[in-house]
Amino acid sequence: MHVNRGNPAGQEVLVDSWPEFKMVLARPCREVARDPSDYFTNLYTAFYRVEGACRALLGNSRAVDCGQAFQIEVLQDGVYETIRDIARARGLEMETYPYRPLLHPDPPAMPQYRPDKGLSLAPVSPAHAMLLNDTWKFGGNSWSLRYLSLLIRHFPNACLLAPEGTPISWCLTNPLGVLTHGYTLPEHRGQHHMRSVVGMLAAQLHARGFPVYTGVLTNNEPSLHTLQRLGFRILPGVFYQLVVRPGFAQSQPASALDSAQDPAPSSGERPHTHST
Repeated sequence: MHVNRGNPAGQEVLVDSWPEFKMVLARPCREVARDPSDYFTNLYTAFYRVEGACRALLGNSRAVDCGQAFQIEVLQDGVYETIRDIARARGLEMETYPYRPLLHPDPPAMPQYRPDKGLSLAPVSPAHAMLLNDTWKFGGNSWSLRYLSLLIRHFPNACLLAPEGTPISWCLTNPLGVLTHGYTLPEHRGQHHMRSVVGMLAAQLHARGFPVYTGVLTNNEPSLHTLQRLGFRILPGVFYQLVVRPGFAQSQPASALDSAQDPAPSSGERPHTHST
């Protein structure tokens, strides 16, 4: 959704044939996919009309670089099985994260909750990237810090600030427009702060013409209940996040970075976390 809006993540779009196509693949441009171990930046997603075309394109080494670590986010049946089979055949490691997909059918009707006294809604600041990295299930390393910094700078987000200016609850969106890294600090839980944050973020997304959707890990019942109370509906199927690696790779700890710079986006046209 962001490819024709400045393309801040540096994505490109491939099809199996033109002008009649049966498969669409979004992937990082070469200028962006510079680190072969950075599966955060090396983000793919796939959509198909004919499953055979999907298998053929995903199995093409010129379309998907299996010599690099990458992640692919998919919802349609068959893509998970295709990537699984490719990983097995080529001796690749694959981590599978299944999510329940949720969509809000009418974002303007979402309840808007005012923050408690002394708290304020605001965009997430790049200065808070380290805090978000330290609290993220997939964080704690240099790749994730760079990725979160990209999301904070270029994609819609919202947070709830304490009086001293520290975020206590927040939610981001990824390059696919998915609500991701929804989190409330443990000492502030049980006060429904996420309702205010998601309400503000949903309004931003709707104003841009984006759907308001996300995925929740299958064992994350608290997040699921919060979103359902806000009017989100569970969609059929499974939203998969698949992380594929050619072998073990080590990242620097985030603290070793002098700064978390965005990967250089390509100027060419190109179109993730995921989620709570």
